[in-house]
Amino acid sequence: MPLENAITETAISKAIVESYYRKLADRIESDVIIAGAGPSGLVAASCLAGAGKRVTIIEKRLSPGGGIWGGAMGMNQVVVQKEALPILEAACIRFVPQDGLYVADAAELACGLCIQALRAGAVLLNLVTLEDLCVRDNRVTGIVANRTTIAGALPVDPLVLSAGAVIDATGHDAAAVQHLRKRGLLDAALAPGEGPMYAAAGESFVVERVAEVYPGLWVTGMSVCTTFGGPRMGPIFGGMLLSGKRVAEMILAR
Repeated sequence: MPLENAITETAISKAIVESYYRKLADRIESDVIIAGAGPSGLVAASCLAGAGKRVTIIEKRLSPGGGIWGGAMGMNQVVVQKEALPILEAACIRFVPQDGLYVADAAELACGLCIQALRAGAVLLNLVTLEDLCVRDNRVTGIVANRTTIAGALPVDPLVLSAGAVIDATGHDAAAVQHLRKRGLLDAALAPGEGPMYAAAGESFVVERVAEVYPGLWVTGMSVCTTFGGPRMGPIFGGMLLSGKRVAEMILAR
């Protein structure tokens, strides 16, 4: 059977360019921008978008999911604790008990969280990196964004995406926090880096220490450990999921 005449190279290109432009133009202004589409960022996006907020996620890599995909040492299984099970259940992610913990397939978790965030109404812009922050009157008002393949490689100017709140969910880098720190806008004692691995303490730390570190800028997930010097927790992801939920709740309460 011959293919329809509508399938031409120009029609395909036009459909991509026009639909992407509409998506990007619609998100020049958001309620919340989340830098990083890892576990904490995706959970925060689902909660905020589900509450009716305009949420835009930028992810510097091709694929969302952050460190979920590799599990530990490339063994793509993910461990969570009991407290995080409601988040898995809400995303229809299967799990099995083992030695007082629960194990899920890493690919299913990454895909499930991403689908949940998108269906809640969040918009994901992948291959987009955080190049800087916008600050007006001592408040973060948005991000300076560029293509991952361009930033630092070519002298090409970025674009600005504005938001009422920005969440640093960039993981170990705490990239947004570092931009403020290097300009002296944060306490010099902040962002000392992570401490040694201590899984139990790290899991609690990333939830309890979620905070607005500068007006308009929040930290969640591993960015919390980097910002406040907390211990890294290794290949367990429950705290990351709960941290994303907590930052969303705190922003909504605000």
